[in-house]
Amino acid sequence: MKPVFWSRLDIIARCITPFGLTVLLVLINILPLQILGLSTVMPLLPLMSIYLWAVHHPNLMPAYAVFLIGFLQDTLIGTPIGLHITTYLMVYGIVIWQRRFLVGKPFAVIWVGFSLVAAGATIANWLLVSLYYLVVIQPEALAFQYLLSLGAFPLLAWFFMRWQITFLSEIGH
Repeated sequence: MKPVFWSRLDIIARCITPFGLTVLLVLINILPLQILGLSTVMPLLPLMSIYLWAVHHPNLMPAYAVFLIGFLQDTLIGTPIGLHITTYLMVYGIVIWQRRFLVGKPFAVIWVGFSLVAAGATIANWLLVSLYYLVVIQPEALAFQYLLSLGAFPLLAWFFMRWQITFLSEIGH
């Protein structure tokens, strides 16, 4: 095969890694781990990924990819179709809207931005699920999930930063 083919294949593989990593995080989020109660408070890993890619490489995480990720998560965990689609697209839109403020800022600003966006997403999920089932869902598990997500965010952000430096440095913003 020609070197051009392998070069193009390499670029394509690098470009789809944000989507692939986020799908992997969806799958990790739904794994039936043998830890009692963890599935109800699992950190918002896909949301973190969407936020980080929207800040740093929105060209590699377009809105249709965010839609597909939300659809996949809704389908796999059995939530009403559209719950995660709506939440993820809302987060994506807010981050893209505020991206010029977030790009190039210290990690603390990125983290505070995530804390605000994740709080809004958690409240939106709570409202949407409560409205869908016409029952007020107890917010304690969601609050714990939110706090767990805030604690896990630096680790995932560090991993994605290393990933970007290693694999995506040749691809423009």
